[in-house]
Amino acid sequence: MSVHSFHLAQMPLHRAVGVFLRPPSASGLHHIEVLAEMELGAPVVSSRRMRLRHLAVFAEWADETALEDFLTRRPFGRALGAGWHVRLEFMRRWGTIRELSHLPPEVGRTDPGEPVVAVTLARTRLPELPRFIRWGRPVERQVRDHPEVTLALAAMRPVRTVSTFSVWTSARAMTGMVFGRDDGDAAHRHSAAMVERDRRDFHHEFTTLRFRPLSEHGSWRGRSNFIPA
Repeated sequence: MSVHSFHLAQMPLHRAVGVFLRPPSASGLHHIEVLAEMELGAPVVSSRRMRLRHLAVFAEWADETALEDFLTRRPFGRALGAGWHVRLEFMRRWGTIRELSHLPPEVGRTDPGEPVVAVTLARTRLPELPRFIRWGRPVERQVRDHPEVTLALAAMRPVRTVSTFSVWTSARAMTGMVFGRDDGDAAHRHSAAMVERDRRDFHHEFTTLRFRPLSEHGSWRGRSNFIPA
């Protein structure tokens, strides 16, 4: 089984733009998404909305040896190694994007009480972008402010690739948010947005991936230990 990783790192603007335009390749690297980090819930027109120097990188590797080689031997890998990353075991997939369509719908059952990591990835229909923003921003705030989330962010690669990443204290807490089982006025934002997406899709392709965190490395903005014990 392959291993996935999610990275957060900061680098000079010219290097960041270069890797947006030409993503790296390496032995054992099956797929990589290089995106600019965005703060969940930030104003649409804001420097916090897309931080080009702050990279969010999601990748699939043949095994951990391929990941280790990349982090130690490649310049871009060493830049990622100076930030924070989590290594991930794939568990479930909903929806499809072409590059990850080989992943099965499910490889095992998740313990409802164990920590999980959720990654979404979408290729957005540009004419639907205003609708997507209108329905998506309330969900961003719902996830950002959830008491069972230890780290949550969005990311984008212009002009139509968007992603979210979140770490949850338990699978039970994550599914409670998804299906609107929480208390409070914000509880149904996510489920309402999914109904709207089913009515008229925002995206050409969309997938949600669930992972079990394997190990956490480094720090981000002076913090570490995002993965609950």
